[in-house]
Amino acid sequence: MLYLLEHAPLEEWENDVLAMIRDEAYYFAPQAQTKIMNEGWASYWHSKIMTQKALKDSEVVDFADHHSGTMAVQPGRVNPYKVGLELYRDIEDRWDRGRFGKEYDECDDIVAKAKWDRKSGLGRQKIFEVRRVCNDVTFIDEYLTEEFVERQKMYTYAFNRRTNQYEITDRDFKKIKEKLLFSLTNRGLPFIFVREGNYQNKGELLLWHKHQGLDLDVKWARETMKALADIWRRPVSVETEVDGQKKLYTWADGEFK
Repeated sequence: MLYLLEHAPLEEWENDVLAMIRDEAYYFAPQAQTKIMNEGWASYWHSKIMTQKALKDSEVVDFADHHSGTMAVQPGRVNPYKVGLELYRDIEDRWDRGRFGKEYDECDDIVAKAKWDRKSGLGRQKIFEVRRVCNDVTFIDEYLTEEFVERQKMYTYAFNRRTNQYEITDRDFKKIKEKLLFSLTNRGLPFIFVREGNYQNKGELLLWHKHQGLDLDVKWARETMKALADIWRRPVSVETEVDGQKKLYTWADGEFK
């Protein structure tokens, strides 16, 4: 957006609008980077306060009904409230019982690990530390465990048209974690960079998509490039990859090709 503000042939009011959109994006960026943590933290304390301090016995069922709706999970989708809440609880439980560190990690006795309890009592302190220093990416990267994924059934799902239901397609922890981290990096948006503002010596805008294993969504690319061409007043192109081959998409003269 800054490149457009500095180089696009904008009228004064257009420059003002685009600058406001850019400022707003910067304002919301930190919140977007901690969505799972924020929603999980709010849900953690909401549940604690309501069940331990605020509710009368006659109100617990109504609260549980509303709370379960917020925590509902659909196959193939990540509910930030649910993931955040359960991961905070998991961290608190692990640090309360001392289920961390070299000794625990190197223990090969399954029974011993299941019964492991050093009564460390460090859980509450730990979640406050995590809340202070992490964002969603480091939160998931550091504290998402294979055991947690198994308990929460955070598998990869696909819809089977033959059975008319979602079915598990992958239980591999590394792939699941990698996919989740990928969706959180840059908020799941593609990395697009300006490569040239005078492409083919015609004053056209050339962009470059840093391909990281996921192709551009053509529908989104078409609409985005149409909007960019309106701002730039000339054709806009983006270099990308499709099936491992270099590809150039262009919006020019009202057409996408």
